[in-house]
Amino acid sequence: MHVDTLKQISHEHDFDGNAQDNEKRTLKVILLTGITMCVEIIAGVLTGSMALLADGWHMGTHAFALGIAYFAYVMARRFSGSPKFGFGTGKFGILAGYTSALFLGGTAIYMIVESFRRFFNPVTISFDEAILVAIVGLAVNVLSLWMLHSKEANHHDHSHHHDHSHHHDHDHHHHDHNLRAAYLHVLADALTSVLAIVALVSGKFFGWSFLDPMMGIVGGILIARWAWGLLRSSAFILLDGNGDSKIRDAVVNAIESDGDSRVSDLHVWPLNSNALATAITIVTKGNRTPPEYGSRLAHITRLKHATIEIHNCTNPLCSCNQS
Repeated sequence: MHVDTLKQISHEHDFDGNAQDNEKRTLKVILLTGITMCVEIIAGVLTGSMALLADGWHMGTHAFALGIAYFAYVMARRFSGSPKFGFGTGKFGILAGYTSALFLGGTAIYMIVESFRRFFNPVTISFDEAILVAIVGLAVNVLSLWMLHSKEANHHDHSHHHDHSHHHDHDHHHHDHNLRAAYLHVLADALTSVLAIVALVSGKFFGWSFLDPMMGIVGGILIARWAWGLLRSSAFILLDGNGDSKIRDAVVNAIESDGDSRVSDLHVWPLNSNALATAITIVTKGNRTPPEYGSRLAHITRLKHATIEIHNCTNPLCSCNQS
């Protein structure tokens, strides 16, 4: 029957080869954050330090946000290959990134509001304990950033090399939005620790207590900008947006390269942070087949799924040449 043909055209719909590695990295950071949270809360109870208790619970919210990222990886792996998801489970990570961006934005708003409140209602700061907590928190965050950053850097380096080595491909790699969300949560926490240390040291030795709420506002604004960027990019993917005109142009140029074919309808949309799908309607005078057109798109490596519809132009006066 059609067994051989079916084997040739069948393919999987899960396209994120780095997901398992990213899942392991995220779990390690969650465990590190959770251990630090428990130590700080226990130490806060035993010493009566509100600074330690507050940072311990802050670590708890941080671990919760990272847990969202990990949960997305687990669910994507669990439903990998499931017919319930027509184009794979790549958008689990995008949805998690979007959700984390909301939490990140909420954290930024809280920081700004609380900092303004402290301008008008200053509180007594236990500088020694607070500085110690900030240093411990920064050390944990730096280690967490190191655990997550190598994958982020690999994405960037590969993209940079690709852009200079294959100009004809128009193919750019993007960050895993789920890993990016986890990374930004840790980076935001590290930033607040750095700003806090600067403010606390200045307050302890120079009496500049006003720097504490001021640094809170600065940190909140920076975190809000990161949250907005992540929110916008992840929402765009969830809504099947594709603003990369170079990809669309590359598809059209490849299909119409024979001079006998014309793209009459084209849709390109993201399946996850990196993979794309396309649906193409083609009018042609030649006797072309979908595999032939598919082979012309092979150099666009981000294009993982193509649905090709062909209409033969039988009218002798028909012209498929571009105007």
